[in-house]
Amino acid sequence: MHTNAPLSGSPYAWDLVTVPARQGLEAVDILRRGSCEAVGPVLHDDGRDTLGFLVPPGTAAAWDMPGSTCTETHGRGLGLVAPEPPVEGSDWLLPPGGADVATDPGVLRAALGEAARLIEAADSCR
Repeated sequence: MHTNAPLSGSPYAWDLVTVPARQGLEAVDILRRGSCEAVGPVLHDDGRDTLGFLVPPGTAAAWDMPGSTCTETHGRGLGLVAPEPPVEGSDWLLPPGGADVATDPGVLRAALGEAARLIEAADSCR
């Protein structure tokens, strides 16, 4: 399991895990119920109906969660200053400041898996 990494201060290289908004919102709820430090900054892209979780650099190299992608920043290290999100066309769901550490990839993977199971169960009841 990775440790949480700080995101504030000078430009920072982070990776971005992108998931469908419905699954991402469920995962945010799961993470926030577990611990106030379990979830870091989260971006919402309304146009693409996705959420993006900021995770420590290097996560993309080993990310293998079906239904999601993890993008490397290749050292671009965009500075994170709320209220301006670092990705054009997105808004903060959870801005830095209220959450100033990257989301732990192992904890995120577990929450996304639980969220997918909850969504599947809810959809099968219809």
